[in-house]
Amino acid sequence: VIGQGRLAATTDYAICREADVILIAVDTPVDPATHRPQYTALRGAVSALGQYLQPGTLVIVESTVAPRTMLDVVAPLLESTSGLSATQEVYLVHCPERVMPGRLLANLKNVSRVVGGMTPAAAEMAVILYRHVVQAELDVTDCLTAEIVKTAENAYRDVQIAFANEVALLCETVGADVYSVRTLLNKSPGRHMLMPGAGVGGHCLPKDSWLLVSTAGDGFQPRLIPTARNINDSMPLHMVDLVVEGLHEAGCQIAGAKVAVFGYAYLENSDDTRNSPSEVLIKRLQELGADVRVHDPFVREHDRRLDEVVQGADCVVIMVAHDAYQQADLSEWYSLLKTPVLIDGRHVIAPTSARASGFVYRGIGQG
Repeated sequence: VIGQGRLAATTDYAICREADVILIAVDTPVDPATHRPQYTALRGAVSALGQYLQPGTLVIVESTVAPRTMLDVVAPLLESTSGLSATQEVYLVHCPERVMPGRLLANLKNVSRVVGGMTPAAAEMAVILYRHVVQAELDVTDCLTAEIVKTAENAYRDVQIAFANEVALLCETVGADVYSVRTLLNKSPGRHMLMPGAGVGGHCLPKDSWLLVSTAGDGFQPRLIPTARNINDSMPLHMVDLVVEGLHEAGCQIAGAKVAVFGYAYLENSDDTRNSPSEVLIKRLQELGADVRVHDPFVREHDRRLDEVVQGADCVVIMVAHDAYQQADLSEWYSLLKTPVLIDGRHVIAPTSARASGFVYRGIGQG
């Protein structure tokens, strides 16, 4: 593709003058303190291309944005920098991407898309473009609806995970097994409880919930979504508590303990480390004085021999359900560890197997 001149990279926005279609796919983070959108990259891209924009161009924002961003931010900025009307002289569309790490090309072809047009004509123009690639449904709507759909679908999943995590914490407290509870609960019609775990990471879920509620104004006070975010953000720190408990049972203190952390990516069998729950866990363990070692076969800086990471450690903490950990040899781990403590944040190792192998065991949702 590159050799044929069909794909090229450039920082020169002047090329937009010749473009019939312009897609904007830039980072749209939220401020860690205020949870408000940070649109530096989005504003920069729109401003830079605006001065070269020609009438009749199709401009599509694929970045996930807060409700009313297209109307209140993108359209006015595009008009002020180009001198063109966003509703009469260009075709302006919001078609948020729906892709996952490791499934990018398959998702582009096979997952439906919401096509939100600033005008019906703009949406129809975008459908003609996407039909060349997307084999699934293309649902035409307005920009505001498309903005809410994308942020709400990720907030919905975040809330579901938070529910699973809250049930897991309850089970730990009362002495139940959350995975048995989940299996039986999901036999009830219309129920589908997700898996609890050691935290929620990635580029989308930790921020899109905040994007959804960030522009509603004083007339709306979000309650459920911020609570869910707080629950999910707390899970890596809860894992730290389990580490401290497990070490204490084994007669060790956290200060000076050697802790082997398995997994640094946010997703199993992926190298994506954005908003990694392991990062939060490791920082807190180090603050408590632990000597932390990290293994992850998919992350270059942590790709090393597993036995070297386990050797002489006081505790193994499973943060990611990579296949390499699913195929664990517990007897080998036991022989390499100085202190046989196993903390499982992803239900990789059966508690009965761990305890039968001689480990002090703690796991999310295991009372």
